[in-house]
Amino acid sequence: MASIFTFDHDPPRVNSPWESAQDSGKRPHVERSVTTEAIIDSNQPPDSHLERLEAEPQDGPIEYKLHLLLRPRRTYNNMSTALKVSGSQPSKPMRGAKQPKHTTSPLPSSNQARQNRLHHLTTQLLWRLQQSSPHHSTSSHDLVIPRLPEDTADLAILEKPGKLLSGLEASNGALYEIGVADDGTFVGLTKDEMDESMTTLKVMAASLGCRVEVQRMKAVGTCEWTTDRNSEPNDEIKVEDLWVAEALVMPVLNVESNRDSQQANQLNTTPKRGASITEQLRVSLIGPTTSGKTTLLGTLSNGTLDNGRGSSRINLLRHRHEVASGRTSSIAQELIGYEDRRIFNYHVDNINEWPDIHDRAVNGRLAFLLDSAGHPRYQRTTLRALVGWAPHWTFLCIPANEDAPPASGAHSLSGVDGTLGVGIASIDLAMAHLDLCLKLAIPLAILITKSELGQPASLRNKLAPVFTKIKAMGRIPKLLTSTARDEDSLTEVPDNDLQKMMDEVIDPISKSGDPLSIVPIIFTSAVRGIGIGLTHALLRSLPVPPIPTARDFVPLALNPEQPVALFHIDEVFEMTLSRAQTATTSGSGESAPVITGYLRFGRLSIGDRVVLGPFPGDDEDAGALVPKDHPSPGYGLSIPHPSSAEFARLSSRHTLSASKIEGEWRQATIVNIRDLRLPVQTVEAGQAGSIQVVFDDHDGEVSDTSAAPEKSRISTTRLRKGQVLAVPSQHMIDTGLSLQAASSLIASFKTPDVKSLAVNTLVNAYVGMVRAAVRVLRVTRQKSDSNPQKVLMEENDVFDMNVHIELERTKSEADLDEYHTEYHVSLELLNSREWIELGSQIVLVEGGSKDKSGLEGYVGKVIEIGE
Repeated sequence: MASIFTFDHDPPRVNSPWESAQDSGKRPHVERSVTTEAIIDSNQPPDSHLERLEAEPQDGPIEYKLHLLLRPRRTYNNMSTALKVSGSQPSKPMRGAKQPKHTTSPLPSSNQARQNRLHHLTTQLLWRLQQSSPHHSTSSHDLVIPRLPEDTADLAILEKPGKLLSGLEASNGALYEIGVADDGTFVGLTKDEMDESMTTLKVMAASLGCRVEVQRMKAVGTCEWTTDRNSEPNDEIKVEDLWVAEALVMPVLNVESNRDSQQANQLNTTPKRGASITEQLRVSLIGPTTSGKTTLLGTLSNGTLDNGRGSSRINLLRHRHEVASGRTSSIAQELIGYEDRRIFNYHVDNINEWPDIHDRAVNGRLAFLLDSAGHPRYQRTTLRALVGWAPHWTFLCIPANEDAPPASGAHSLSGVDGTLGVGIASIDLAMAHLDLCLKLAIPLAILITKSELGQPASLRNKLAPVFTKIKAMGRIPKLLTSTARDEDSLTEVPDNDLQKMMDEVIDPISKSGDPLSIVPIIFTSAVRGIGIGLTHALLRSLPVPPIPTARDFVPLALNPEQPVALFHIDEVFEMTLSRAQTATTSGSGESAPVITGYLRFGRLSIGDRVVLGPFPGDDEDAGALVPKDHPSPGYGLSIPHPSSAEFARLSSRHTLSASKIEGEWRQATIVNIRDLRLPVQTVEAGQAGSIQVVFDDHDGEVSDTSAAPEKSRISTTRLRKGQVLAVPSQHMIDTGLSLQAASSLIASFKTPDVKSLAVNTLVNAYVGMVRAAVRVLRVTRQKSDSNPQKVLMEENDVFDMNVHIELERTKSEADLDEYHTEYHVSLELLNSREWIELGSQIVLVEGGSKDKSGLEGYVGKVIEIGE
């Protein structure tokens, strides 16, 4: 399964049927074909001999219309074209949200009938525009049809494009073939009918935020009709040409207006129209590799029970080796919607993709779940889910069955010299995950999976140390059980489960004001459905933290270089620009990078001017220093281990520090935004999604225009995980400051274990989405201010008579003093400069061994950034 953020790399394109009809291999009638060897008269257009088009496709962004008149059409005495019409033609069956064509008699002329026909035609246009948009939503709840004036001549006032309808930002447009029958026959319209049809099309497009461009017009015949001159015997007979036209309807992105109002939007805290306002809960699932995380997530998101052999997890696995081994190695994401007791997942009718879930849960909540890897070999994936994605809550999955023997054979993860974590029992891995969650101070819930296989005695022994650790941290474990039937919990949240969750978890958390105070524990089974209703109730009810701001970590006065908006980048890929985006941006090329991640704070909208980075200097191949995201061949070890080839390579080049690599921030324009796959115009703080950007051309750096695309391509490939997209503050713009890229930092730790870090050792640092190899420069102990008398003594003469009081301290007092001691660790980045937010959480992970989980780390806080 691809990432849920992934755009369609080959989105639908709008190809004119005129071009396909000219291809001899696609001509429906050979006698009318124009072969590729034919010599076309230079004074005639290539389609001058074209007599018809291929039949209208049922799906796709191409629509054939005999006319778009809002009045009855006149009756003709004679038409030279093949089809003679009076009024409208019968319809063909249509699919999906597109309304069927109707009326087999002349159109009535009342204003209400004109209004109804305009609504019908506009809905058709919306459906065709959605057909050229990748992963389009079928929702049209924001559709606003303008009121028609009584006088048809006043329609021109409605031709100005309005606000672009949400979901059409990535549309490649739609083609309208006017004057063409459904089978492709050229019928034609007179000049006045064509003008009226074009006006109607422009009004329809303007109501959706689109514009109309006439691509071609062609005379296809003549017609004759009799004018009614008050029933006089000598009525006038008129003869005119018949025309067909091709019109392209394109979204108007309003990039320039967004740029002008960008600063005003930063000061306005009211969400703009086009932004998702549905509450979002971000949850990471962690646990040992045998705990059944992916299977449980599959049952929650698909609404179907597992068959005991992992059937519910198949659609969540992203790689073939995951299917073969049964082990998750990457982060998979799923979305579940809730409104009252209703559950919106793939089990519900007419929900086929994420935008459908958005539409159903618009007044409820969205639960965004990230499934992480459990095997120690993929510990960086676990840390990415816990640290990089900054989850609101973490679900720790612990299997109830007995520990399985270590994997071996074809699917073993063991390397030639042994792999980290081989032979560790699943409960030990679960305890390592629990320790890390407690250190990170993340709100936690525990799911006991495979409960149908557990024995009461073994479960008590397995959970005893879990309860002990939780209580030692001052948290209260709450064991929850359900009386609901298994099948009742797959489509709706049971009332009893929802009430139990409110009484035993949500209300105590609300009273204490601390989401860390309660740790819910639920027994679950993806095979029998045990606890599924309680888990849904948990996802439906858990409190969401307040909207993050730029002042969450440190006051703005202490960090004036804080940007207005900050987006952490997790994945990078490219997608073809739509025709509307290409027309409204100054960047080169037909494709542009798409970055995925989450918005730490601020607001981003289509058309905003942003900066991305930090990039390495042009003269330094910093890519050669970036740690690889896969183990080195022959070792089976990931980068945090000193014996791996990656660390050996970094150690051999440690003389070159990141402080000698000049960082670079590049300006770009946002052209496309998806909020969890929902096309929007604005993404708000705390939301996750995808952003497509077009880099600005360097002024004065590229003199040769042919070299510009190459320059842009090279810079695009340097986009990587861990970089940020930001909007500089007005203070930074006025003073000429740029974002500060760090080459070193100082972190504060309140655990005495950090003393074991030796100077010049190499460790891995995790800060936000950044995963970087760092060198320990120094470890210093800070004086504790918890005992003022001791601080006063240290300031006196060392020969003070009261010094014996310090020497006579008991061991417990010394331990307490050590517990309150703060340590500062100075670190130097080895590969490239990174943007690190002051006050953010940092995790240092040392090299491990076969008897360690790889999650034994030191958790601290960044207190100083060094250039």
